[in-house]
Amino acid sequence: MKLFKTFIIVCLIAITAMAAWAQNGQGRRNGRQNGCANCPLAQTAFAAQPLSAGDAANLLIMREEEKLARDVYQVLSSKWNVRIFSNIAVSEQRHFDAIGTLISRYKLTDPAQETAGVFTNRELQALYNELIAKGSASLPDALQVGVTIEETDIDDLKAAIAVTHNKDVLTVYGNLLSGSLNHLSAFNSQIATVRSN
Repeated sequence: MKLFKTFIIVCLIAITAMAAWAQNGQGRRNGRQNGCANCPLAQTAFAAQPLSAGDAANLLIMREEEKLARDVYQVLSSKWNVRIFSNIAVSEQRHFDAIGTLISRYKLTDPAQETAGVFTNRELQALYNELIAKGSASLPDALQVGVTIEETDIDDLKAAIAVTHNKDVLTVYGNLLSGSLNHLSAFNSQIATVRSN
């Protein structure tokens, strides 16, 4: 009788362990499918914190800057059919989404228009038009447009990081900065390859 009870207890422990393992595995799979494991924001460990007027203004500009990068790269991908543009456009979508999450979290009014190539900020609209015209001239020009976009993002992110004390925002900006530095390196490498051929 004792042996039977021991057997039942062991079976129950095994079933419980298997259920927990399956649930954890499913959670990890869902996280990968939703892209959260690689998104710049993911889940920060910080609750919403005080947001200055300067922080709010920078977030709104950053949101449209990431849209500009995504929209330009999508156009240049279609124009030149070079993988670097489509790959980085996907990354810029994640950057755009990360800033969008902060805008929602801090209850700001999102300036981003749904239509590709359309911007609330007039300066960014003019820049978009200029970059599309330049990037459509030749592949080397298109790659140089990528350099211009990433250098602009890097400068603006560094400036925004320097004036904020919000850890939530700093975490996202730090991730975006790392991504932009990688993008810049990729464009410079591609330019060197094109020049050597």
